[in-house]
Amino acid sequence: WKSLRILFTVDERAEQWVRRPNDFFDGEAAIDTVRANPYTLAKDIHGIGFKTADTIAEKVGIPRDSIIRASAGLSHVLLEATNSGHCALPEELLVEQATKLLEVEEKVIREALSRLLVNHEVVQERIDEHELIFLPALQLAEIGIAEKIQKLSRRRASYPPVDLDKAIEWCESKTGKQLAPSQRSAIAKAIDSRVIVITGGPGVGKTTLINTLLLILRAKKVNCLLCAPTGRAAKRMSETTGMEAKTIHRLLEFSGASGGFMRNEDRPLECDLLVVDETSMVDVPLMHKLLKAVPQSAHLILVGDVDQLPSVGPGMVLSNLIESGVIPVVKLTEIFRQAATSQIITSAHQINEGQLPELDPKSPDADFFFIEREEPAAIQATLVQLARDRIPKKQQCHPIRDLQVLCPMNRGSLGARELNS
Repeated sequence: WKSLRILFTVDERAEQWVRRPNDFFDGEAAIDTVRANPYTLAKDIHGIGFKTADTIAEKVGIPRDSIIRASAGLSHVLLEATNSGHCALPEELLVEQATKLLEVEEKVIREALSRLLVNHEVVQERIDEHELIFLPALQLAEIGIAEKIQKLSRRRASYPPVDLDKAIEWCESKTGKQLAPSQRSAIAKAIDSRVIVITGGPGVGKTTLINTLLLILRAKKVNCLLCAPTGRAAKRMSETTGMEAKTIHRLLEFSGASGGFMRNEDRPLECDLLVVDETSMVDVPLMHKLLKAVPQSAHLILVGDVDQLPSVGPGMVLSNLIESGVIPVVKLTEIFRQAATSQIITSAHQINEGQLPELDPKSPDADFFFIEREEPAAIQATLVQLARDRIPKKQQCHPIRDLQVLCPMNRGSLGARELNS
C-alpha cells in the first residue's frame, strides 16, 4: 500500500483509503487498478470525488483526452445532475457540460458517450422529441414506479361496503368537526379508488379528510399503515391521526449492514391501505423502493402539496403522477375558517397565486410579520433579538429547541454559520 501514497499529495484524508486497500480492491491488484483507471476510486470509495480522482489520474499519467477520463467526466456530470434533482440530461447538454468540465474536444466526449451506451453504463431514451441520457438505475426506477402505479390502478377498490352518509355522520359526532361538501366528495372518491392523490396547500383540510377516512376504514377492520419521508413529518402524522406513522426507511426496515431494505417485492408490507404523507418530498429511488414493497392487493393514498419544493433527490414524483392523468386526483382549495385566521396560511396561498401578501400584521396576535431593515448588520441584530428575546417571551417557547431561522446561504453575515455563532 505504500505505493498508493501518491494519494497523500492529493488529499489529507487519503490515509484512511490506502491503509487497507484490500477493503476496496483485490490485494496486490490495488496498485494496478489505480494506475489503470484512477476514476475507479471515485466510484468505489466513499469520500473520493471526481476532482480528486482526476488529480490522481494526472499524476499517474492518464492523458487528458483519454476515453477513460471522458467517460468518468460524463458519469460525474450525470451524477451531479441527479444531486440537483434531475433524473436525466438531454444528450446535447450532457456533452456540452462534460466538454466544459474536462476542457477537451467535443469529439472525445461523444466517443466516450458512445462507449458508455454500448457498455450499458448509461442509457438513452427519447422523450418529447429529446434524446435523454440516464444512469441505468434511475431509468429502471422511473419505469418501475410507472409499472407499479399502472398495475395497482387497473384494479377496482376492494374496501368493505360503506354507507358513506352514515359513516361521515358518525365521524362528525366523534370528532366534533363538520366536513365540507368538497371533503365529503373527496372521501367518496378515495373509497372508490385503488390509488389516489390528495393534494392542496396549507389549511385546506387534508388532515381532517385523512383522519375521517382512517376512522371509517379502521372501523371496517381495514389494516392501515402510515408513513412519511422524514422523521418530523412522521411524528406530525402520528400526532394528527392518533396512529403510529413511520419514516419510509423505518417502514421498509432499512438495514445498515446491507445498505438495503428488508421489505420488498419478496417480503411485502402487510397492509390493506398505505397512506404516504408529504409525498412531494419523496424522490424517484425511494418511491421505487416503497412501491416494490406495496402488496398488489393493497390500496394507496398519496398525500402532499404539489406546490411545495420538490424532493432533494432526483425526480418530481407527486407532480408527475398528477400530470400523468393515470390516477384520480383530489385537489382541495377551500381554506377553512380556523386556518383562515393564520396570516401565514393566507399569505402562502396569495404568494402561490402570484399576489402580494398583506405585509402589515392584522393584529398584535398575528403570526406573520414583515420587518424591513436596510443593512446586513441591522438585519442580524433584529434576528438575534427576535430569536433570543421577543418570540420566546411571546410564544413561551425555547429559543434553541423551538425556533428555526431560514436563510438563503451558509456563508456571509446573514448565512447559517454566522447566525449560529
